Amino acid sequence: MLQSSYNSNSFFNPSKFQTFIHLLKNFAKTATPLLEVDLLHSQAIKVGFMQNPEVGCGILNLYVKCRSFDSALQLFDLSPKRDVRAWTILIAGYTHTGLSKIALELFCQMQTEGVSPNCFTLASILKCCAGAGNLKMGKEAHGWIIRNGIELDVVLENSIIDFYVKCGVFSYARRVFEMMDEMDTVSWNIMIGACLQTGNFERSMELFKRLPFRDVASWNTMIVGQMRNGFDRAALELLYQMTEIGPKFNKFTFSVALGVVATLEMLEIGRQIHAQVLRIGFQYDLFIRNSLIDMYCKCGAMEHATTIFNEMPLCSENMHNSTKFDGLQSNTVSWSTMIAGYIQAGRCEDALNLFHKMHSDGVNVDPFTFTSIISACASAGILEQGKQIHARIEKCGHKLDVFLASSIIDMYAKCGSIDDARAVFDRAPVRTVVTWTAILSGYALHGQGREAIQLFGLMLKEDIRPNEITFVGILSACSHAGLVEEGHTYFKSMQEEYGIVPDVEHFTCMVDLLGRAGRFDEVKVFICSMGIAHLSAAWQALLSACRIHNNIEMGKWASKKLAELEPHTAGSYVLLSNICATTRRWEEAAKMRKLMQERGIRKEPGRSWIQLKSKVYTFVVGDRSHPQSAEIYLYLERLLGRIKEMGYSTDTKMVLHDVEEEQREVLLSFHSEKLAIAYGMMSTACGTPIRVMKNLRVCADCHTAIKYISRVDGREIMLRDAHRFHCFKNGECSCGDYW
Repeated sequence: MLQSSYNSNSFFNPSKFQTFIHLLKNFAKTATPLLEVDLLHSQAIKVGFMQNPEVGCGILNLYVKCRSFDSALQLFDLSPKRDVRAWTILIAGYTHTGLSKIALELFCQMQTEGVSPNCFTLASILKCCAGAGNLKMGKEAHGWIIRNGIELDVVLENSIIDFYVKCGVFSYARRVFEMMDEMDTVSWNIMIGACLQTGNFERSMELFKRLPFRDVASWNTMIVGQMRNGFDRAALELLYQMTEIGPKFNKFTFSVALGVVATLEMLEIGRQIHAQVLRIGFQYDLFIRNSLIDMYCKCGAMEHATTIFNEMPLCSENMHNSTKFDGLQSNTVSWSTMIAGYIQAGRCEDALNLFHKMHSDGVNVDPFTFTSIISACASAGILEQGKQIHARIEKCGHKLDVFLASSIIDMYAKCGSIDDARAVFDRAPVRTVVTWTAILSGYALHGQGREAIQLFGLMLKEDIRPNEITFVGILSACSHAGLVEEGHTYFKSMQEEYGIVPDVEHFTCMVDLLGRAGRFDEVKVFICSMGIAHLSAAWQALLSACRIHNNIEMGKWASKKLAELEPHTAGSYVLLSNICATTRRWEEAAKMRKLMQERGIRKEPGRSWIQLKSKVYTFVVGDRSHPQSAEIYLYLERLLGRIKEMGYSTDTKMVLHDVEEEQREVLLSFHSEKLAIAYGMMSTACGTPIRVMKNLRVCADCHTAIKYISRVDGREIMLRDAHRFHCFKNGECSCGDYW
């Protein structure tokens, strides 16, 4: 204990001053509990050391590190001489904890009192302005540096670059970078990150290759940048290179690597990374444990995820407060990840049981946790679980903050209940751009483009400034509703009126908008003029449009470009093969499938799922794994017979294999969505709405069949495919056959 170290008054005499300073410096290197800082402060007062600025700043720094800002401010206000060091400690402390407004106010007060900032103060302020997105004040700080001839060191120059990057002013960041006399690895990493942020992958790779020394942060920046832009296989390739020529993985690299294999669902590689984690001894790190749980959940290995989860240590009572807080947060994330994993695996009962256990065990179910679980329900399209979690939030008395309210709106929209989503939006106590974007995107998903446009107008009337995600929503709404001219208008205003630089999603929406409308000449001009030939998502959207319109020549061109960018991804091969099959070019279709086989590329199997009570039932084409499969097939055959009497005929051109006509009809009859709908109908009372989710785009034959089924049985059938919602009612679909 501290007391035993300096209990005697003889220890605290002027001759021992340096020893006290040394003690202060040692405390600053560790997580010192607040009680011990208070004791050290009282002893310094007792022996008269507090009059010394170095001691005063040392104690102030310890209070800031403990996040005891009340004590820090009290000490600061009582200081007879507040020099630049004291101001900087306080400003940096508030900046580090995200309290940007207070930090900026202190900076202004400091200048009013005639204290000139040093390089550390200015670096903190620039970091503060970057975090708050305060471009005006950051530019003023930069101007002050230039006007006063402050000698720039590399740390301050890096802060300036980082500030401009985080505020989206990349041209200024590039100019400062190019004018630097000396660059360190941090400088290069910031600029590489900026290029990745703007989608300039060629430039980012060029900088990465030019880097004199690539540290672990450089590799991490490149890998994360590829992941965030959807290039997961490219990220995996970089990880392979890093193991061969790069530095050793740190904890963050392992976490990122696990995230990559989780997205790609590469269980075997995930196990290999897990073995490396065990070998190095990182398995005790809570965040890596959470990454392992997430990886195993997303790869469907729930038993492995459960094992790691059950081995998670509880927070020890003797941990320091700050460490204990981090541990509690990590354990909360672990519970949330497991619950989300169960939901994604279709084990909703297990998810709810674990959620109730989490609550009964006294684990902190904070708004962040609720947001995570609600988001998992949205992804899986599990409405009943989503409703139960929403009810629990209400029961716990949690106020719906912006992010939690937005997640609930998103959940209802993605689970097919747009009316409930609108009701939550209308009751939200505070509506920010996040909330407006959630409901607007919900209407887009449901193909209600006009309603989305109307909401966008109301949002502008309330002086809510749209952000880049809002424009993704409104462009998507225009695409699903075929509102080409309106989409062009919004794309233009996004840049000219709001200064938003388009990214991958905006470009993809525009390609999708033009492609769906069959305006292929305009698509070619758009891709060339915008310089987006490097974006695989854009080619994917164009290839999908080629399938809709059976444009074989354009499809070949798009497929070739997509295969060049992502040679190991199934999308380009499957879509072109499907186009060829639809147009009866069987040899070309077979050639594409053979090429996939030779390259070891697997097509994602189509599957549909339906939730009945607390259970989720999954079907694939021709599936007979269900214990009631005989009854399901018999029910479906009778149902198809009834709709054929009403005029339905099988669209056999949708069969993607060269087989006899009769066999084509059989193959189409038992698509996964038809099986799921049949099971839902035979298992529920007449008139009960049916909600089915599908991982791929619904085929034209199933779309037509479901329209007839909704009429023959008088049911409302909601089908969410990979692109949007289809609401079938009285023989019609909400998409108006435009999808």
